[in-house]
Amino acid sequence: MKYLAIPGTNSDESTNRMLLQFMQKHFSGEAEIELFEIKKLPAFMEPEDSDVPETVAELSDKILKADGVIIATPEYDHAIPAVLKSALEWISYTSQALTDKPVLIVGASHGTLGSSRAQAQLRQILDSPELAARIMPGTEFLLGKSQGAFDLSGNLIYPDKVSELEEIFREFVLFTDISSKLLEQRTFHKKGKKFTWQED
Repeated sequence: MKYLAIPGTNSDESTNRMLLQFMQKHFSGEAEIELFEIKKLPAFMEPEDSDVPETVAELSDKILKADGVIIATPEYDHAIPAVLKSALEWISYTSQALTDKPVLIVGASHGTLGSSRAQAQLRQILDSPELAARIMPGTEFLLGKSQGAFDLSGNLIYPDKVSELEEIFREFVLFTDISSKLLEQRTFHKKGKKFTWQED
């Protein structure tokens, strides 16, 4: 499996990025995980023409080529960060590359709740008609007190959380495979959104 992992932050020092980097290393024998930084994307604004920013087109291309997507979201004021919302708006408005794409949501926070509210909000957003991702059901990976969760080599030091993450990741690989087989059997194609510049 090839997965695209997105740290949902523009912070240079983020435990959500560290979590994805740990997953990239820990599961290297089971899947290829590539990180993509959304902090280099411009803030979303409706374009006046059909030109899409190069970084947005790059993100869309990587999502389309991946078997699935892993998003690690922080929680700011009980919500996802603006930079993550902006990135999803770009995808929704342009390529809709997340349509039917398997997505796993994980999250880390300095507090004890581990971005639970942000993850719930992110599920709602990804389920919207213009994104329509296939979200891994019944799963939350909540890493609380994340500032002390990694050693100097970037390893997750909580054995119970490592075991939990391993079980979730195995399920996600299976979920990705099942989703792929279901899509192969699909007999209809969803119509793409008509953008402002395409309207009469």
